[in-house]
Formats: sequence, structure tokens, C-alpha cells
Amino acid sequence: MKKVPLREKIGYGVGAIGLDLSYGLFYSFLSLYLTNALKVSPLFLLILAPIARIWDGVNDPMMGSIVDRTNTKMGKYRPWIITGAVFNAAVLSILFNIAGFNMKTVGVYVMVAVFYVLWGMTNTLADIPFWSMIPTFATEEKDRNLVSTIARTFSGLGQGIVSIFTSMIVVKFAGESGKELSELSADGLSRGFGKWSIIAAAMLVVFAAISVFSTKETASVKSDEKFSFRKALGVIRHNDQLLIFMLFAMISNCGYYMTSGISSYYFLQVRGDFTLQSKFNLLGSVGSVLSILVIPVCDKFMSNRSTYRLSLSLATAGYIGMAVIGYAFGGNVLALGICYLIASIGIGSMFVNQTVMLADIVDYGEFKLGTRNQSLTFSMKGFLQKMAYTLQSVIMYSAFVATGYDFSKGASQASANPAADSAIMFMMFVIPPVMLIISHIIFAGKYKIYGTFKREILDSVIQKRAQLEEKTPGNAE
Repeated sequence: MKKVPLREKIGYGVGAIGLDLSYGLFYSFLSLYLTNALKVSPLFLLILAPIARIWDGVNDPMMGSIVDRTNTKMGKYRPWIITGAVFNAAVLSILFNIAGFNMKTVGVYVMVAVFYVLWGMTNTLADIPFWSMIPTFATEEKDRNLVSTIARTFSGLGQGIVSIFTSMIVVKFAGESGKELSELSADGLSRGFGKWSIIAAAMLVVFAAISVFSTKETASVKSDEKFSFRKALGVIRHNDQLLIFMLFAMISNCGYYMTSGISSYYFLQVRGDFTLQSKFNLLGSVGSVLSILVIPVCDKFMSNRSTYRLSLSLATAGYIGMAVIGYAFGGNVLALGICYLIASIGIGSMFVNQTVMLADIVDYGEFKLGTRNQSLTFSMKGFLQKMAYTLQSVIMYSAFVATGYDFSKGASQASANPAADSAIMFMMFVIPPVMLIISHIIFAGKYKIYGTFKREILDSVIQKRAQLEEKTPGNAE
């Protein structure tokens, strides 16, 4: 198969910046915005998150199958990437500007619920086809590693922009001069997040357009099967390695989301200084950048399996270090940040490896079931990430409800509710490493696409593709 030029791989990867701007705002800061700016009850969010995921369980595989059956002059994936980006940008902007509609409490809750679900749906429109393109770029392991690394590098850049600059940008746009984020009023938080979300939404569309118009799809195979939820479930259920992947990836991703989601509350409420989060996240972003070196370096003397285990070990060690610093040494921010840097190197490499694994699982599905189901398989990536976020949300909101955490009191709550402080610290420092360890155990014991078996799968798929192209050359785009 002809290799795609590096410039095209970079053009493709740029789209991940915008996707992760939206993704990062939603997963890392929406909770803080809803509870502290809109004063939405954590009990309501505890109920809303699982309901939204139930719908995603229907919507995501349906979208994957629709993409698999798409056949346009632009290809299978690119039309959906740009369409999804535009809709997701609109929903993101509205979600973070709900306060501007001046509605009563019931109206606010209804609007939060509707656009919370819509964000997941529109994100799926862009996310599934974006990541599903990877197997069309390359069949060989090293080439897939390069494409995945480039895309994840830009993804990390998007996450870094959100995690480092959000607090500064929100304060700048809040219109309350001389105040830090922890001192902003609910109206100030609403204004700051509202304007920042519009900028992020515009960037999402721009970067998606760059990705779409700088790439060409190759080796895309259209499926003529009509969508059947029963068949989709059958494909997922009979692909045992996909199910194993979803389990260990969901658990490890939840550990990461727990840190990124609860850190806002830790620095704002427990430490009383939200500016510390930017310093903490800056070191985490440095780790994410350094993570791009892990796979190219390890490729020279390690298999993907060994590299993934190394990634999980680095992440676990970093999180354990954070726990020691947080509990035994008063939570020194520089020391916490250094440990988070180590954890982020592991997490960033873990994400790249997971993307490569999904490409391998697509091949395994074709090898075992006889049908490729590329986008349907990649739809599970977005779904498992949402499930990981939901698990994190359920744990977090349950803790808030159990400790009687009152968001209307703002940062003063830190000194008024020691039980909430303890719960926040437990979620920040203990839960992430425990989840990484559990994930590592499942992966080591159950995932089998590696070594000679992986080579056997790839050879079979390549041979089948060659035979198909000989019979009907027009099937390959």
C-alpha cells in the first residue's frame, strides 16, 4: 500500500487540536461551570450522566455503522468530520452560555440536560470518523504508530491549551478586574466560560477544516449492510478482544479523568488558590509532549505490548508519587507537578497505544468475523471514553452528595466541610493509581493481539484485501 506523505499525516492530526479543545472544556471544566456558576445540584448531575450514556450506547454504534456505509466524493470520513465539528461547536457554545438565556431554575435544568446529551451526540459525529481514518493511512505497525503519535500529539496540544490557559482566560473575560478565579461571582464565571467556549468552538471548526481539506482517504471500504442494532451488538459481542479492550481502557481512562476532573475542585476549594492548577497542569502538559517520544524510542527495542505496559507503569508511578506528596508532604505544587509530569508521559503514551490497538482490533474483527466494521469498532473508543467520564462523574457527584457539599458557598466551603475536603483528596490521590493498577492486571492477563498471532492476523487481512482489489479494483478508494 502506498504510504501517505508526512505533510498529510500532520494535516490529519491537526484536527485533533479542535476536538480536544471541545473535549477538554466539557470533561475538565463543565462540572465546575455547572455547579459553581449555574448552581446546578450534584444530585441532578449524578442522575443525568448515566442517562446520557445509555443513549450513547445506542447512538455511538449507530453512528459507526452509518459512517461505514457512507460513500461520497469526499470519502467516508471527511464529510462527517466537518459536519460533526460544526454541530459540536454550536452545542459547546450554547452549553457554556446557558446563563445568558436568563431562564428560571427549571428552564436551566432542562437546557443543561438537553445540551449535555447533544454534546455527546455531536462529538460522536466528528470523533468516530476522525479516529476511524487511521487504518486507512497505514497497515504496518510502525506506520500506524507514527500516524497515531502525530494525532495524539496534537490532541495533547488541545488538552494543554485548555488545562493551562482556561483559568487565566476565564478571569480575563469575566469582567471583574483584580479578582482571581476563586473569587469570581457566578455571573463572572458564566461570562468568562461563555466567551472562552465561543473561541474554542471557532477553533474546533477551523482545525477540522484543515484536517479535512489537507487529507485524502485511501484503502476505505464501503459497507452495504443496513444498520441493525442487533447486528451491531453481535459484532461487538463476538469480538472478544474489543470487549477486553473496552474494559481495561475504560478503567485506565477513568483514572485519568478523575485527576483532570477533580483537580479543579482540589485547587479551588481545598487549596483555595485556583492559580495553582495552571502550574500543576503546565507540568502535566510538558509530560504529554514528552510522551510522544515514548513509542518512537521504544519501537527500536520493544513490542507495542511491552510499550503499553511501560506506559501504564509510568502513569501508576506518577499517581502514587502524587498521593505521597499530597498526604505526607502537604501537597507541594512543584512536587505534585513533577509527579503529574511522570504520570502524563505514561498517560499520553497509553492513549497513543490504545489508538493503535483499536486499528489492530479492526483487523482482528475482520480475521475472526469476516467483516471489517471499521467505524463501528472505532465508535467504541468514544463510547468507552464517555463511559469512563460517567464512572468518574458518578464517583465524584456521589461523594459531593454524601458529604453535603454546598456549591453556593464557593471557596469558603473548604474550611466549612472537612468531609468534602477528605473526599476530594481521596478522589485526587487514591482512586487514579488504583484504577491504573486494575487496568494493567486485566490487560496483561486477557489481551492477546501481539506477537506471532498479530502477524498472522495482519497477513490474512492483507491477503484478503489484495484478492478483493484483483476482483473489483473499484472498491478501493
